[in-house]
Amino acid sequence: MPTKAGGWQEFKDSFKPMKSIEVDTEGMTDLEKAAVLTAASPLSRKLKSRHLQMIAIGGSIGTGLFVGSGVSLSTGGPAAVVIAFILIGSMLFATVHALGELAVTFPVSGSFSTYSSRFLDPAWGFAMGWNYGLQWLVTFPLEIIAAAITLNFWDPEQKYNPTIWVTIFWVVIVTINFFGVKGYGEAEFFFSLVKVVAVIGFIILGIVIACGGGPKGGYLGAKYWHDPGSFAAGFKGLCTVFVNAAFAFSGTELVGLAAAETANPRVSLPKATKQVFWRITLFYVVSLAVIGCIVPYNDSRLISNSPVDASASPFVIAIFNAGIGGLPSVMNAVILISVLSVGNSSIYGCSRTFTALAEQGQAPKFLAYIDRSGRPLFGIIFSSVFGLLCYLVASDKQGAAFTWMLALSGLSSIFTWGSVCLCHIRFRRAMKVQGRSLKELPFRSAVGVYGSWYGFILNCLVLSGSFWVAVWPIGRSPNAEAFFSSYLAAPVVLISYLGFKIWKRTPFIRAKDMDIITGRREIDLDILAQELEEERACIRSRNFGYRLYKFWC
Repeated sequence: MPTKAGGWQEFKDSFKPMKSIEVDTEGMTDLEKAAVLTAASPLSRKLKSRHLQMIAIGGSIGTGLFVGSGVSLSTGGPAAVVIAFILIGSMLFATVHALGELAVTFPVSGSFSTYSSRFLDPAWGFAMGWNYGLQWLVTFPLEIIAAAITLNFWDPEQKYNPTIWVTIFWVVIVTINFFGVKGYGEAEFFFSLVKVVAVIGFIILGIVIACGGGPKGGYLGAKYWHDPGSFAAGFKGLCTVFVNAAFAFSGTELVGLAAAETANPRVSLPKATKQVFWRITLFYVVSLAVIGCIVPYNDSRLISNSPVDASASPFVIAIFNAGIGGLPSVMNAVILISVLSVGNSSIYGCSRTFTALAEQGQAPKFLAYIDRSGRPLFGIIFSSVFGLLCYLVASDKQGAAFTWMLALSGLSSIFTWGSVCLCHIRFRRAMKVQGRSLKELPFRSAVGVYGSWYGFILNCLVLSGSFWVAVWPIGRSPNAEAFFSSYLAAPVVLISYLGFKIWKRTPFIRAKDMDIITGRREIDLDILAQELEEERACIRSRNFGYRLYKFWC
């Protein structure tokens, strides 16, 4: 609460609407108006480089790695886990570089849905915006429920009513987001730092255990890769892990969504984009390769009915097997922090997406409200109120609600990533058709259009693999409930797209008609191209080690 004279009035004034940048939209088409309004959005620009760096490194490290990897190991075996995560990681590397190029060039409100509307089809932009917004909308109450379940590790008899915990978690996360983008950035910086330290510490510990250095001793090496084996269910098991790996990386794209609220995206975003390589290599592939060496895939504890059950985490199981006391509780605390981190990102991702949709006329207009502090106030309130579904934790319908909300958000990231790759392909095509030089791009994808084609095709394969596993699940007969609990997001996206397409009769945007200017913060492209060339020439003049560092970091 402000204490200085006039502080209360300033506090109240901060909730008044932000004065938008004056733009004349008279005579523009709906698509042109949407492009201008998302580019002129008065969102706060307070995210710093260190925030983006940590969001990029730790943004997607969560229950998918700490707990979900146990299901993947049990289903596919250690070799399937490593292969699947390398393939999906390479796809994400290409996808995030494509997103980085678009986001640095056009740091506009809404990111994914805005690019789909401008470079593909406004109807697809509508479908992708609502798909992504709904993903985070349902994820928020899910993560609060998950956080309460995580506490059962210390309270197995549930002496305390779980509604106490969901109330505390809801208040904490909502309060953080009411501090605006800086509150989100600082919280994510802390959450991600804890997760990164935990994963690095576990990798070191896992290597020690594999070499026989644990209290129980005994050299393990690659023993479990031979007995019980490298693969648990052959090719179908690999496909299942392939799908699970894609879900584990959800949240990677948040760096692109944050571009509109970054102080200097031309400097900060390229660095954050390049961090993806290190996250994929170190935090996922290396840690899971170590897990495969110290936990057998036929360990019965890997199977659990809850996606946040710490006792089913291969990280926790490995520590138990080694006879190390105390550390399982530490890992459960890390899992709890990871869950809260995703909940924090949920309000951020949902509020910004719906605000951008409202600015484009694709969501209720009141969601476009941005106050003088640069916060999408009604978007945050809307997300927070929906989060009250977390009180289902006290209901006997908790399991069913959890399953169907998870089904609604399950495939959302796959559609988002595939759309980003296709937007990048179409954007590069427009650059070529309109005679623009790639030299005027502040940041270029390290893998170019070929990388985007690779990412797009691999995303399509993940969707196909998801369909196969949903129709014919391992160890079960095909049934409608199993299918829709895994594949519900796909018909929702299809209905959204076709409904908007028929209602608005939107055209597919041709390359020659694409707007590749609106939304750039650097207006004079000739001066920008000259500055970029000077920067690149400076890098070329340095030694090989420095050039290698600048390419990867």
